[in-house]
Amino acid sequence: MDRAYAIIDASGRELTRTNAYTPDAVCERIPLPDGTTLLLCEDADQAARMQLLEAELNEAREANLAKETFLSNMSHDIRTPMNAIVGMTALAKKHIDEKARVSDALNKIEVASGHLLSLINDILDMSRINSGKLNIAEEFFSLSDLLHETMTIIRPQIEQKKHTFRLAVGEIFAENLCGDPLRLRQIFVNILNNAVKYTPEGGALQLSIDEAHEDDRCVLCFTCADNGIGMSEAFLQRIFDPFERVSSSTISKIEGTGLGMSIVKKLIEAMQGSIRIESKQGEGTTVFIRIPLRYSTIEVHTEALLDKRILIIEADDAMRSVYRTYLDEFRIDYTLVCSSSEAVSALADADYQGKAYDAILIGSRIDHTGTVFDLASYLSKSFPQAELILVSEHNWEEIEYHANRCGLRHFIPLPVFRKSLLNGLNKALTPSTEQERPFGSPDLNGKHLLLVEDNMINREIALELLGVTNAAIDTAENGKEAVDRYLRSAEGYYDLILMDIQMPVMDGYTAARRIRESDRSDAATVPIIAMTANTFAEDVLKSRSAGMNGHLPKPIDIQLLMQTLNQIV
Repeated sequence: MDRAYAIIDASGRELTRTNAYTPDAVCERIPLPDGTTLLLCEDADQAARMQLLEAELNEAREANLAKETFLSNMSHDIRTPMNAIVGMTALAKKHIDEKARVSDALNKIEVASGHLLSLINDILDMSRINSGKLNIAEEFFSLSDLLHETMTIIRPQIEQKKHTFRLAVGEIFAENLCGDPLRLRQIFVNILNNAVKYTPEGGALQLSIDEAHEDDRCVLCFTCADNGIGMSEAFLQRIFDPFERVSSSTISKIEGTGLGMSIVKKLIEAMQGSIRIESKQGEGTTVFIRIPLRYSTIEVHTEALLDKRILIIEADDAMRSVYRTYLDEFRIDYTLVCSSSEAVSALADADYQGKAYDAILIGSRIDHTGTVFDLASYLSKSFPQAELILVSEHNWEEIEYHANRCGLRHFIPLPVFRKSLLNGLNKALTPSTEQERPFGSPDLNGKHLLLVEDNMINREIALELLGVTNAAIDTAENGKEAVDRYLRSAEGYYDLILMDIQMPVMDGYTAARRIRESDRSDAATVPIIAMTANTFAEDVLKSRSAGMNGHLPKPIDIQLLMQTLNQIV
């Protein structure tokens, strides 16, 4: 009888096989010192079956080990911020009369809550990716807005670790693109967050953005470089595996699930893009990402800039080149100066000649003593006829109050592209009957909002947040009640409906459809915004299919809520 001899390695993979005659008909497994196994079977077919069973057994063991590792990691990583939340809540209650202690506890609860939310999002993302339910949206977005939002999210961490940061914008062919801005921002934030996290305090980071043109598509080229702890060749081979995290003696505490890079790779592949990483231990890491996107149209408005004179104060050479490129293209009358003293001289000369400037753009870097706000305050008092425009990397909501007090009424976010610069200047010089507040909390006195929310605590939170707008707010606890309230109201009564999705009696999708299908004259125009914990791309698409105008995720982002109210109401 032919007997098969198969050498099996530790993972169940066959290394070699030979045949020999033996009277025995027993299948044996003989472990060898090198970790392989000698498998003796009565015939070749049985050897193949045994090999398959060995491989399946090892695969099942590895899957079980991965599950145990997942549960162990999740238990630790979720309990860590939960412990902070529970502990700081107890401390706040204990010291309720001590304002400083309560404020400190609340700040720490906010940080821990944000970290916990990011962990949950990573777990849910990984779950949907593995189940094949990942959907990539196709919607129009502004590259400038996307990068500004990304930097707004990551900048506090950069400042906290005292890193130097440089944003290098190459040749941009298209500012308006078509793709999934939510997922793109998730990718960029994750890569930048890793660069910040794995670079010791006082490090250097650089983010470069370029575009390439391939066929009829734009390829977004994103490069993030740091001089952090870097990675070994061995770890680079595992970096996209779930739960992998670099350990280092130079950085005392590394937080996160270890899912981030695995999710990033899956998202990039779903967008038909590519990611490549170069790293050297102790010297830093560079991440290269290329993602193909579709072009969208760009609308540039310059009507209000005709016959207007603009003074630009900018010390950065690269930014000065950007201004020249875009303004010369549209034949805008402008003057560039490097410092506040040059600006004052130019303004005085212009006034003396009777050719005053209509607008003063205060650039991202200014060579002057004091602050941007000091300069703005002086210019607004000395040259009140000129509109002051700030170009900044900061988030407008954070500086709006101070900026307005100094005479700054207009804002252009960095990075500056053709559309954002020209449309920002055009908007600042367009006569308006009322003062616009583009990003801050709007004054909605006289407006009527309908808040649809079944959860009592969530309803209380939303009412408190919306209270600063001075709007009159009605509430409904389910979709049917919301539809009934809308139909009973006078046409045009509600200026906005904020709609939860998962509710008893009638869900938000159905309620939105009922409103849109009603025979009222305002049925097609009343704004309906989803305000829900259903945050995946397919949830956003469902909201739009139901006739909603926008989508606000829970937990509620106050800045995003106020920005939405400014844009819609």
